[in-house]
Amino acid sequence: MSKYVDPKWDFRDSDTKEYTHCFHNYPAMMIPQIARELISQYGKKASLLFDPYCGTGTSLVEANLVGIEAIGTDLNPLARLISRAKTNLVDLTELSRQIGEYNNHTFEFRMGIRAIPTDRYPDFDNIEYWFDPNVTKLLSIIKEYISKIDNSLIRDFFQTAFSETVRESSWTRNSEFKLYRMSVKQLEKFSPDVFGLMETKLARNYKGLVSYLNRKNGNARSAVYDFNTVDSIPSDLIQPESIELIVTSPPYGDSRTTVAYGQFSRLSNQWLGIDKANHIDKRLMGGIPNKESVEFNIPYLDEVIGRIKEKDPKRVTDVTSFYADYLKSINNVASVVKQGGIVCYVVGNRRVKGEFIETDEITKTMFENQGFKHVETIIRNIPNKRMPSRNCPTNQKGNTDSTMINEFIVVLKKS
Repeated sequence: MSKYVDPKWDFRDSDTKEYTHCFHNYPAMMIPQIARELISQYGKKASLLFDPYCGTGTSLVEANLVGIEAIGTDLNPLARLISRAKTNLVDLTELSRQIGEYNNHTFEFRMGIRAIPTDRYPDFDNIEYWFDPNVTKLLSIIKEYISKIDNSLIRDFFQTAFSETVRESSWTRNSEFKLYRMSVKQLEKFSPDVFGLMETKLARNYKGLVSYLNRKNGNARSAVYDFNTVDSIPSDLIQPESIELIVTSPPYGDSRTTVAYGQFSRLSNQWLGIDKANHIDKRLMGGIPNKESVEFNIPYLDEVIGRIKEKDPKRVTDVTSFYADYLKSINNVASVVKQGGIVCYVVGNRRVKGEFIETDEITKTMFENQGFKHVETIIRNIPNKRMPSRNCPTNQKGNTDSTMINEFIVVLKKS
């Protein structure tokens, strides 16, 4: 049976925050147990893993844990930061000293030994809409401290904790990934302990890092890049036919109407000084609508796109644009896999305008057209997912659709 349901892949009672996986929340994260099991089953002889949409580095961490070198790429600067922080080989003694120094630094502000400055604000649009002025002052103190850390690995560690502190002390609704401001009633009760949040994140992440480094087998490292696999894969970074194993979870669809990676990351990226942080969704797969007609020469995909076009000629451009970019990316990814290499894509099937789009079958066909042989597709339930049973993909009130309840683990071999 090449496509089947297997409840063991649900990992309902597993700790998904082990090791450095605890570092930072992020939309649609692949749980570590999936990457771990795939690496165990298909990576026994692998020495190098590639994740072309690495997000916050789940597969990179799991590869490094068992002594496999890893390469990841992602277009979101926040995702790259978190991936680096989770896989960096940090000197724990120096990190512990830096955390202690930071805690002493903020203690002086808490106790009034140092006056809170009033002129050290970052400059980005709508900061006053998302942050209380006093919160902005306290975040600015933390940011200034981090900017003076010379060790880049330790600075990554602090910036990752800072990013989550930014989001949790903002006026955005933290129960959602898209940017929505809290209600007036929620704002009245909201009074975050900014320094306390940062201290908690640092302590939690330090504990996770100690666990990771103690469990780690050997000195395998991860390299994290920002190249776009839709355009190309730089041969000076990854040689053609050099990758033995790919374990990844690509986007479910264009960011604007599915998982809002850019919106989730915007406030953190703005505080971290990322240029054009509000344009990230446009850079991601399918972010720029392609209004021209596209023939994929995949009968099922062409047919379902045709049906969506009949219902909504405007909405179909989002779908077409995403799968056009997805095809380009898969063709580039296929070129760096060596003969006998394995690709494992964890994908979600989606519904648009009432039409069900089987991304698992599309993924399978796209790779088969590049000379791969399908090994298996495992269907898993998504337990405890942070999604409502229905959502509003177009942001138009009342225009809802059902969300995903399954993921599909598509495994293929280059023959």
